[in-house]
Amino acid sequence: MTAVSWLDGRWLTHRQARVSVDDRAFLFADGVYEVVSVYRGQFVDADLHLARLRRSLAGLSMRLPLSQAALSVLARELIRRNAIAHGMLYLQVTRGAAPRWHGFPDPAVKSTLLLTAKHLPAPSAIPRRSDHIKTTNDLRWGRCDWKTTGLLANCLALQGALDDGFDGPWLVAGDPDDKQTVVREGASSNAWIITQDGVLVTHPESPQILGGCTRAAILQIASDLQIQSEERTFTIGEALTAREAFNSSSSSYLRPVLSLNGTAIGNGTIGPVTRRLHEAFVARLERGVGLSAGLV
Repeated sequence: MTAVSWLDGRWLTHRQARVSVDDRAFLFADGVYEVVSVYRGQFVDADLHLARLRRSLAGLSMRLPLSQAALSVLARELIRRNAIAHGMLYLQVTRGAAPRWHGFPDPAVKSTLLLTAKHLPAPSAIPRRSDHIKTTNDLRWGRCDWKTTGLLANCLALQGALDDGFDGPWLVAGDPDDKQTVVREGASSNAWIITQDGVLVTHPESPQILGGCTRAAILQIASDLQIQSEERTFTIGEALTAREAFNSSSSSYLRPVLSLNGTAIGNGTIGPVTRRLHEAFVARLERGVGLSAGLV
């Protein structure tokens, strides 16, 4: 089946979809995006994603180029045309195409809107994959809470970890070899540990991290399960002595972290708290909690 996209008012195949060489996302990474998980043909936590999209747009002094109702119709149609049962919706808004100049173009310049969809396997009761992680100095800019298309530092961090034989990085606020250095998040995920006392810990929301929508859902699930949680910074040293660790994201939900810098975390296997949270997350979807037919 040929993948279909929506680009600036037209339904196109991926091969047909093209943007201008003057588009500011291409020239300056002047755009924002969202990735929304699709479960059984419905959108997961769409309200959280839309709220974050609006925050990101406001941070860049941009607006949605169409109404939320129209966007919701397009999103539903995109999922239908691509026959997505389980997968993801990718949505990108840029400041549009204009002659190359660092200043913003005339407000009359039309934004570029792109929507694509991708098939993914249905989530299983137990995570299919686990991560072995390397700590990497965080070289990103100062507003990581805006989900912009400027991801070069994230890409460099991931590729550096892959080149060294790891599955991915944890971006840290300083020397990646110093156990007192604070862990921020992954290249495209939020980072979590479960302490020796059984407390679930993740970095607090701030400009230094992207506040994940799956992160918010996990905190609510932890509360429902009466698992104590803390939104605070934690160090590399704390992670190395933790009972468990995992990453979270919209595309993979919970993904256990089995080792950090070559040292096993806990017993080096998926831990009981991580397993319980993942099972609860999937069960939440099966009950229809957090699901919606459109972007509402």
